[in-house]
Amino acid sequence: MSAIDGIEIELSIALGSTALPIRQILGMSRGAMIALDCGQDDPSLVFVNGQLVAKGQVLVDEDRMSLEITEVMKREL
Repeated sequence: MSAIDGIEIELSIALGSTALPIRQILGMSRGAMIALDCGQDDPSLVFVNGQLVAKGQVLVDEDRMSLEITEVMKREL
């Protein structure tokens, strides 16, 4: 067993973001569309424990989605 096997991290992939008033969210019904602040070709952002670590492109193959990493961010010291 490796020393890192038991370490847990929080991984998030952000496709985009937006700001909405709560009243608008509560008024949404199933199938509602939410506009994001990015375009179709903009990179998705990969966060580990809240820190931006990479950028990538979402790939769709039939019913499966994956993320191709296109850029690894330089670590600031």
